[in-house]
Amino acid sequence: MNRELMSYPERHRSFEHWFQTSLGRALLADQRQCIDTKLEQIPPAARQLQVGVSHRLPLAGSTDFTQKIVTTPEWSPDLPEGVAVCDADELPFPNDSIDLVILHHTADFSAYPHQVIREASRVMRGGGQLLVFGFNPLSLWGLRRLVSRSHRGPWGARFIMRSRMEDWLSLLDFQVESSDTFFLRPPLQRSHTATRPEATERNWCARVLPVGAYYCILATKRVYASTRTRQAWRRNNVVAMPGAISVSARHSRTNESSNDR
Repeated sequence: MNRELMSYPERHRSFEHWFQTSLGRALLADQRQCIDTKLEQIPPAARQLQVGVSHRLPLAGSTDFTQKIVTTPEWSPDLPEGVAVCDADELPFPNDSIDLVILHHTADFSAYPHQVIREASRVMRGGGQLLVFGFNPLSLWGLRRLVSRSHRGPWGARFIMRSRMEDWLSLLDFQVESSDTFFLRPPLQRSHTATRPEATERNWCARVLPVGAYYCILATKRVYASTRTRQAWRRNNVVAMPGAISVSARHSRTNESSNDR
């Protein structure tokens, strides 16, 4: 099946099912570990929002938030509490209401990736944090996507350049705090490589050499101080100085003298 002929709901379902494979489970475990490490740098907050392709892929389970919300693009009869059905580019939340937003390959699997980032910015409060996960095109996974005939699972994603994502965030008034790539495992379904002891060392190498399978960007929404506008002068608030003459009085006297002529 061609990538162009697959609808986005089909891509979402295929990507969700792919996480049940050995490679998918290894990737998800690595991303959960990445999130736990990133959240250690973030002060406690109240509301966390995860926007992804499925509500069955929870990421930040160990974080302590008052309210956790997960979105899913497709309704199902077994939806648990705290799950909102919506598209990633149209979030049903008010402005400035979320403290932490996690975009889990959301832009990769959206017809409007820039609008996805805009919506995340809209619902975030000033000073809130944003975590963006995306597949890295400058990796073995990006090469596999180019040569593969199969467009299921992650191979139906966009693979947006990390530098381009950083530019989008900068235009939307985000300050990029950190930007790294992770997961040097090749895109092969080999379960025995997921438990090797050098996995941590490979992740360290992926951060030094930006060729990991995915990137994670931590950004903070900038807060701007409100500008105080100068209050307009009112005539009844102007105190006349001794010997001064107002413009209106001078104008009226000029008119009187001209009428006398």
